[in-house]
Amino acid sequence: MRQVISTDKAPAAIGTYSQAVRFGNTVYLSGQIALIPETMQLAEGDISVRIHQVFKNLSAVCEAAGGTLQDIVKMNIFLTDMAHFATVNEIMAQYFQQPYPARAAVAVKQLPKDTDIEMEGIMALSSY
Repeated sequence: MRQVISTDKAPAAIGTYSQAVRFGNTVYLSGQIALIPETMQLAEGDISVRIHQVFKNLSAVCEAAGGTLQDIVKMNIFLTDMAHFATVNEIMAQYFQQPYPARAAVAVKQLPKDTDIEMEGIMALSSY
């Protein structure tokens, strides 16, 4: 019943996890950082560049699972600096329409590859 979701349009897993796992109509999206899938290097530039790359990566995994970002019902956002919270909100508004997903934003000490943002989510699909 459990289905592993994988796409080459998002970064390959860099550990013992899947990009996403579907169970019934629910898809659990692993955390995405701002890796560029083709190079597996972090997107360079300011935080906004990395936030856009994270949404691009999440979107690719959502599509591989048969959905879109709009199907995300819960998101967790991890930031190494909460000063970027407003920027996350501004950019998130470019990718989501109401009703917005439930969400948490948490400050953390460190993230993989020493990046400054990671996001994960849970997607609910209307069909099985």
